[in-house]
Amino acid sequence: MDYVNLGRTGLKVSRLCLGCMTYGQSTTGYSHQWTLNEEDSRPYIKRALELGINFFDTADGYAHGASEKVLGRALKDFARREEVVVATKVYAPMHKGANGGGLSRKHIMEAVDASLQRLGTDYIDLYQIHRWDYATPIEETMEALHDVVRAGKVLYLGASSMHAWQFSKAQYSATLNSWTRFAAMQPQYNLVYREEEREMFPLCRDMGVGIIPWSPLARGFLAGNRNKEGGDTERAKTDQFAKGLYYQDEDFAVADRLAEVSAEIGVPAMQIALAWVLANPAVTSPIIGASRPHHLEDAVKALEITLSTDIKARLEEPYKPHRVLGHQ
Repeated sequence: MDYVNLGRTGLKVSRLCLGCMTYGQSTTGYSHQWTLNEEDSRPYIKRALELGINFFDTADGYAHGASEKVLGRALKDFARREEVVVATKVYAPMHKGANGGGLSRKHIMEAVDASLQRLGTDYIDLYQIHRWDYATPIEETMEALHDVVRAGKVLYLGASSMHAWQFSKAQYSATLNSWTRFAAMQPQYNLVYREEEREMFPLCRDMGVGIIPWSPLARGFLAGNRNKEGGDTERAKTDQFAKGLYYQDEDFAVADRLAEVSAEIGVPAMQIALAWVLANPAVTSPIIGASRPHHLEDAVKALEITLSTDIKARLEEPYKPHRVLGHQ
């Protein structure tokens, strides 16, 4: 496993990040039908550590906090806290009422303490805003985030899917007021959704911001087992969010090209798709999911794959521009 700096920070993260949305089933809120219970989740976290992955991403909104609990307990049992990088997110509604979610000072201060408790840790390495809050001035959000850093509860700040102008405005607000800037951006990026290449990627490279893409395999769409109806797996059958992002004719054209290349060079489609994301010099650490034993092994093997210029061009050729997806 290789380790790289997260943007211009001194924080070293593995070239793969294990996403923990799949782990934990809520008893107080909504869980996806395809999420694993704690007993079934723990082996994946343990195996990731054995493979050298030190970077773990979750969110308070994943299974209404259950994912944070599962991750925190597993890391306590399988790792030393100082050896791992724990990332979580804030924004999702966590309780009823007008202030139950969003990025107000009130919610951030409540949410960070709740995440710390669920994770069972004294600090969060990377605290990320899950989406842009149109109802809260960005200055209020950035000052509150700066304060949780100053309090020692958070070490670094990050953001997720938003427009490039919004991210630029947030960074400018922080610079203008000597507050902590975002060190990482978590956008959607894969072979069937490449719109972030237009503005967000160049902006992040210019600012020295690390990019940790979510859904590098398009929520399983690029694994080679999807069809117009979804697929045979539980997630393929029930993941309505994925069907709103992908499953267009042009997406299947990309998936078909990926299958052709996979057959020609004798490498699984998911490894090629992940290797393509890793090959982008702007990308720091893609966030991978794992719900079957071979998923982690296949992902690590992708680190060893070098795609030729010709292969990358063939994979990219069927792509058609998309409307902006996944920001809300």
